[in-house]
Amino acid sequence: MQQGIYHSLTERKRQNKKSFAVLIDPDKVNDSSMEQLIPLVVDAKVDYLLVGGSLVISNYLDECVQLIKKNCDIPVILFPGSPSQVSRYADALLYLSLISGRNPELLIGQHVVSAPVVKQSGLEIMSTGYMVIDGGAPTTVSYISNASPLPADKNEIAMCTAMAGEMLGMKLIYMDAGSGARKAISESMIEKVASCIEVPLIVGGGITDPEKAYLNCRAGADVVVVGNAIEKDASLIKEIAAAIHSVPVKL
Repeated sequence: MQQGIYHSLTERKRQNKKSFAVLIDPDKVNDSSMEQLIPLVVDAKVDYLLVGGSLVISNYLDECVQLIKKNCDIPVILFPGSPSQVSRYADALLYLSLISGRNPELLIGQHVVSAPVVKQSGLEIMSTGYMVIDGGAPTTVSYISNASPLPADKNEIAMCTAMAGEMLGMKLIYMDAGSGARKAISESMIEKVASCIEVPLIVGGGITDPEKAYLNCRAGADVVVVGNAIEKDASLIKEIAAAIHSVPVKL
């Protein structure tokens, strides 16, 4: 599936089709739970599976990705919290640069260290401008990154940050309120950012119900990512997928 994931993202955006990505944290699953989860995501017609987390302290990453690839055809995209989170069994990798923060290690430092391994992995590499937005609660990503999130009510700052990321050559913009966020990113912020960039916009964090996912897509998100809510209630997968895929296609 080399060179295919980004093309599918941009093509779906061109067609105004919204996508649903389920986030799987290797630290929170095992063979048994994955064997229950995979049929649910297939049945719900989930578009993408993101695999990764801020820490990933287990050694389950490779096994997790291989289990997914063995049992379904849904594209697997790595969502790495560090350069060590690379699995050659996946289809693509979000090469994240934390453009919302001012920590040079996460803007470029870790990328320099990880570049040889990432290059040799054979994965499709998608440069991603990663923006952490204040979700009303301290999150692992904010702690690990040692960077303050963007204020939730500063739409103009988010807009300018996204524009800068795109003009610097980022292929994707990912706005994240973080796992376990009390508040999801506002529709007004999503709309502001979506209106000023042409690359696909991914939105995640704090999305706990189908209505919120639907509204995020209507506001301009091209891909909605849900992880934490599904860990608590896997039955939400089908409902959220149906909501996202029901967003009217604008011609």
